[in-house]
Parts: sequence; C-alpha cells; structure tokens
Amino acid sequence: MLSGPRTGDSVVLAAKALRSTVIEDASVQAAMQPWIEMECYQLSTGKQLARMETLDLGSQQIVRESQATSVQKLGVTPANLCTLSYCTPTPNFRFSEIGASETDSLFFMPEHTEFDIYVPAGAQTAYVSFDQDEFLKGARALNPEQWERTPEQLQQLQTAQQAALKGAINHWFSMTRELGAYMPAVDKGLMRRLLLENILQVATTANLTESQPPPVERARAFHICRMARTFVEDSLAVDAVPTVTDICRTIGVSERALQYAFRAYVDLSPVAYLRLCRLNHVRVTLRALDPCTATVTSVAMRFGFLHLGRFAQDYRQLFDESPSVTLAC
Repeated sequence: MLSGPRTGDSVVLAAKALRSTVIEDASVQAAMQPWIEMECYQLSTGKQLARMETLDLGSQQIVRESQATSVQKLGVTPANLCTLSYCTPTPNFRFSEIGASETDSLFFMPEHTEFDIYVPAGAQTAYVSFDQDEFLKGARALNPEQWERTPEQLQQLQTAQQAALKGAINHWFSMTRELGAYMPAVDKGLMRRLLLENILQVATTANLTESQPPPVERARAFHICRMARTFVEDSLAVDAVPTVTDICRTIGVSERALQYAFRAYVDLSPVAYLRLCRLNHVRVTLRALDPCTATVTSVAMRFGFLHLGRFAQDYRQLFDESPSVTLAC
C-alpha cells in the first residue's frame, strides 16, 4: 500500500516535472524554458528578477512568472510548438508590436514566430506551450470557421476567457502539488489530453480575427529599435563598443527619433538601454569564466567600461551584487 506524500515534501514533488524558483539571473530565467530558444536581459535594478513556476509534461509546458524587475525576452518558437498566454493589464507591457492594456486579451503565438517581449516590473505573465498540430486538429473540430487557416504570426485574441485560462493554469499547478509523490505513476498522456482540452475550450471561444496592424508610430518605433538592437548585438559579439552616434549613422535615424522609439520599446533612453545591454553581457561573460584565470577588469574593459569605479557601482546597483562575486560563483 502506498503512503501519501509528506507535507512540505517539495523536493520529490511531481518528480522534477514541477519547479518553483526565485530567479536571480536573467540567463537562468531563459534556461528554465529550454523548449523555446530564448535570451533574457535584465533592464531594471534588483537582486530578485522573478518568481517562476514551470510544469513540464513533455510536449506541453505551463509557465507562470511574477516579475520583480523589468526584463526583455527575445527568441523564436520552434517547429510545431505554439503558445497561449496572458499578462496582467499594464500599459508598458509589449509583446512584439502589441501591448496588453486590454483586460481580456490573450496571445496566440504559432510556430516559427520571432518574438521580442518587454515585461515591466510588477507584471504577472503565464503561458501554455503545446503541439501545434494537435491543437489545430482540436480547434478545427470545435470551431472550424475560426481556425480553418493556420495563423502565421502572433495573434491577439479578444475574449472573456482570460480568467478561465488563468484559473486553469492555477488549477494545474495546484493539482500537481497535491499529487506529490504519486506523480510518477500518473499517466502523462492523460494529463496532456486533459490540459489540451482546457486550452481548446478557452481558445475556441475567442474572437480570432485578422491581426490589425499596430499604429504607424508604434510600428516604426519597433522597427527602429529592432534594427538598433541587431547592430548593438553584432558589435558586442566582435568586441566593438557601439555608441548612440554609431546607431543613428548605421540605421539612418536622428537621435530624437531614436529617443522616441526606445521610450516606446522598453521605456528607456537609448543611452540607458545601451549601457544595460553592455552590463548584461558583462554578467553573462563573468559567469562563464574561470575565476582563477579571468579578471573583472579585463571583462569590464572588453565591453567599454573604462571608469572601473563607476562600472562597479552601476553593476552592483543593477544586479545587487559586485562583479567579483559574480565571477566567483
């Protein structure tokens, strides 16, 4: 006869399918979602970035995040993986070119979709990822008119079902915790079928229409900043330190236009964003190096931080730890 799981037995809980973690490094926030190619950058100060919960059922995953600092997520969905997500209403949240000020908005992201997400501090987000072919078969059976064509880009769904999706996600986390030590004996195929049915009931009641183009000004701002970010990343990859002048000259915009665009993009000035990009690159590099052979000074100078006192101060303010501590970890 099986004995029940002990109270607080969180280590064996769900046999590694369920994880709950306080995130203190943006690279960890990305690494906890290996089913999607993703990079994550910290854009506001704080030691704790987020509290993150994941439930991995193999071909399906649920992710729930409470963001303590602002972050930017960039990546692309792989073949045959799609997601359904929501964000608590906030005027600053941006899912690629789409905002999330609408209370009842959901986001459907199909396979092979490049995304650029800005999540401000205080926002709560959640998504379910699943097999796109299986989803579309079910969606077309339930609502053939809405899902006859396969969406080829990010869709904002207007629906009264956001609360239902949030409730379903909460239910799955709660149920998995209750299963505890029994989880290894549970039929994962059954769990996936039931979860997919939950998602289908939400998605097929939504008003899925042709995506409306974003306002011209927002679309232009997004385009400018994506070009600027590509230039910055390409420069840092070859140990070149880009400046705002370099960006304006390369992509052909004025500094005023760049200022406006970045305010809409990540609610930061270009100078502040560029400095945060460089600090994030320093952090990633320090974490990857051997503290016995590497020095903080060499890494800082590599990314253009020549005033070492100010660099150390800015680094500590952003990440709430000194660069030497990062290198030693």
